Amino acid sequence: MNEQITGALFKRMILHGAAVITAQKQAINDLNVFPVPDGDTGTNMSMTIGAAVTELKKTEPSTLDQAVSITASALLRGARGNSGVILSLLFRGLSKGLKGCKTADSAAFSAAMQEGVSSAYKAVMKPAEGTVLTVSRLAAKRAAEIAADEKDLEQVLEAAIQEGHNALAQTIDMNPVLKKAGVVDAGGKGYLLILEGMLAELRGEPMPETTEEESQKAKADFDVFSTEEITFAFDTVFIVRKNDPNVNLEPFRAYLSSIGDSLVIGEDDEAFKVHVHTNTPGNALTEGQKYGTLELAKIENMQTQYEDVAAGKKAQSVDDLEMEEAAMEPARDTKENHVVAAPEKKYGFLSVCAGEGLAAIFQDLGVDGVVSGGQTMNPSTESILKGIDQVPAETVFVLPNNGNIIMAAQQCAALTEKNVVVIPSKTVPQGITAMMNVDFEAPDAESLTASMTEALSGVTTAQITYAARDSDFDGFDIKEGDYLALEEGKLFGTDGSLHTLLEKLAANAAHRGASFVSLYFGEDVKEEDAQAAGKLFENACPGAEVMVLSGGQPVYYYIISME
Repeated sequence: MNEQITGALFKRMILHGAAVITAQKQAINDLNVFPVPDGDTGTNMSMTIGAAVTELKKTEPSTLDQAVSITASALLRGARGNSGVILSLLFRGLSKGLKGCKTADSAAFSAAMQEGVSSAYKAVMKPAEGTVLTVSRLAAKRAAEIAADEKDLEQVLEAAIQEGHNALAQTIDMNPVLKKAGVVDAGGKGYLLILEGMLAELRGEPMPETTEEESQKAKADFDVFSTEEITFAFDTVFIVRKNDPNVNLEPFRAYLSSIGDSLVIGEDDEAFKVHVHTNTPGNALTEGQKYGTLELAKIENMQTQYEDVAAGKKAQSVDDLEMEEAAMEPARDTKENHVVAAPEKKYGFLSVCAGEGLAAIFQDLGVDGVVSGGQTMNPSTESILKGIDQVPAETVFVLPNNGNIIMAAQQCAALTEKNVVVIPSKTVPQGITAMMNVDFEAPDAESLTASMTEALSGVTTAQITYAARDSDFDGFDIKEGDYLALEEGKLFGTDGSLHTLLEKLAANAAHRGASFVSLYFGEDVKEEDAQAAGKLFENACPGAEVMVLSGGQPVYYYIISME
């Protein structure tokens, strides 16, 4: 019997729910006919909750509030497809309902489930019954009814799931598209699988193996559809970081409704995520940039996906791009001379950094290319030039992210037909901050250069490395193998203990009044050690937002950004 959900228990419940839907994602894909028969609902929901699993595994939440907040934030940014966005909204509302709760009883948790349903209905422009919305609404309502007299969370969640299954069975008659295909709603089924996994964790049952479980019991007949029934061809999903946390998105909703359907917008204080089916995805992205900075985008052709599924083939998605690009790399490398990419847009961006994690962060922020390099491995002008010429833009902004690379980058301006602007970023955090301040619709390169350069002064960078030899520098007696802490390129301190240096840097961050602290840990640092380092900064700066991210960089154990 469970009467309270703690942060640690909620974490395990999410991991269990994710394992259940991952094991059965193909069975969900086989049901997927609404709003478009593209056969990817199981994959989308599995990958959406998988984003929360990734983040939850990085931490040990001490309160339920913390666990649910981490889950909701990860789901928003990891949401894929219509079903994934709605799933993220259900948990976003759950997070709001449990804000400030160290634990929750059955009444509080069921009330938060209803808050999640409310959030989902408000965000969906044209809510359709006979979908996951119906299933989640009736399940949450039943949970609240039972919780009025029942303290056992297992009993409450079991009743909610049973009511959800009753509602799911009715979706085949509530939605004409589902009735035509002879199946229940895929999103509703996926949501119940997640709840079933969460209940199984409450009961102490073992997690399923995360291998796909094929199911032929209920599979949609895709042959009854045709591509003519897909009014809007492009499934378009993107994230925009808000310029103003209080921005009114209603005009944007109205615009998107005029150019497409299946519109869902999820948001928090920092960003919003859009899912829309449209024939003009470029227009949707352009309009979205009026409200902030575009971070990520995914566009897929649902007509070709449907044709693949109907033919019994795997539907292509943007996830296939990485494999295709990897296959093309050997052919590119055999060319003696690199090819200059034709300009397809006004601005492009190239970053220099070392480490797969850092490269991924820059790419997520909109960088077109990354040149590998950094301390002790400075790239040549030729390497930077090759990267510039591969960016399909008229003007290419280069972020050297190291004082020793700036000059090499500047040499490229006279060697290419492209307009090259070198932003004098001396550290990786400066480069990241510059990219976060990019206005992709800036009227001219001069104004964009000014805003990116101005952003450099807003961040303080600290780095921790090691001493390769004995030396006496800046009044410090340095011994070979000691840890060295640098701040803005100057020696901050040295010690035989990495923990001691981290404590001193955390205290310094507090002294500076840092509001945002990001720790990028290197290839020689274990994730659990990095999370412990993050706790030092959280304790020293209780009012700051602290993020711990894998940079994968060599040489530096940590690169720390303080703003």
